[in-house]
Amino acid sequence: MEVEFLERIDKNDYGDLITESEHWLIFLAPDQKNLGTCVVALKRPEKELSGLNHDEWSEFFKVVVQMESAIKMAFNATMFNWGSLMNASYLQYPPDPHLHWHFIPRYREPVEFRGRIFKDPCFGKSTINIQEKLHLPSSEREDLMAHILKFLEL
Repeated sequence: MEVEFLERIDKNDYGDLITESEHWLIFLAPDQKNLGTCVVALKRPEKELSGLNHDEWSEFFKVVVQMESAIKMAFNATMFNWGSLMNASYLQYPPDPHLHWHFIPRYREPVEFRGRIFKDPCFGKSTINIQEKLHLPSSEREDLMAHILKFLEL
């Protein structure tokens, strides 16, 4: 892993590092309005999907399977949205895009975790325009990451 890249990551954007594979970093996203939302980022600098090599694509497929399986087992998620939204990185100067994916579990029914009820704010619709955010205290985030890790086999 490129240590320089990890030092450049803005924790406010990606969140807390949960785990990593050979090519990918998995973060618990700062906004948890959809319980288990994560960011999956390539370990090396890359701006475009077309820049991924075969090994990175192959491992990304495994990450997708493992993430979906883990969150389904951990919280009984109904389905999952994946998005690679790079546009905002071009608002900074100089632009510094980095290939990453937003992993957003979706829930038809409310989910309880550690005494807190999580309701999917717009099940069946995009979350892209929802302005409300849910930032959990660090102790809850640590519990959440540990719970996800119980089911994640990377």
